[in-house]
Amino acid sequence: MSDKDTGRAATNPSGPSGEDGREFLTMTVNGQLFGIPVLAVQDVLGPQRITRVPLASAEVTGALNLRGRIVTAIDLRLRLGLPPRDKGVTEMSVVLDHAGQLYSVNVDSVGEVLNLAPETYERNPSTLDARLLALSDGVYRLERDLLVVLSVERLLDVKRQEAA
Repeated sequence: MSDKDTGRAATNPSGPSGEDGREFLTMTVNGQLFGIPVLAVQDVLGPQRITRVPLASAEVTGALNLRGRIVTAIDLRLRLGLPPRDKGVTEMSVVLDHAGQLYSVNVDSVGEVLNLAPETYERNPSTLDARLLALSDGVYRLERDLLVVLSVERLLDVKRQEAA
């Protein structure tokens, strides 16, 4: 199957830094494809034991221990105003480094790393859901999907979202 058939750009053969494009880790939540810059990703984890934090907002599902570091866990479904996952459905955690702090973003599934050409990037369409607009840096129209690029800074700014 060619890259054109899959709706993704070719991986840069010159190295992992993606000099000719931007690299994103793909993930899905409620059937929507999202991308997060690879350079912000520290780890991808399966189901984790999360300890609830009293008085935290609903989207902050708690904290987990990752190799001795405390990581704040945020449920992207709840952050986007979507209903919680069905009981018994497993989730994945994407661990992000932001300003020296680790955060775990809980998603439905994690896909692959895509290297996308800068010229295929588009600003957010006006028809994008308001919650997505608030967290998105833009989109890439793939052959079969719309990849919404998440802003790590806005995604993890839970306090600002609560005030809105």
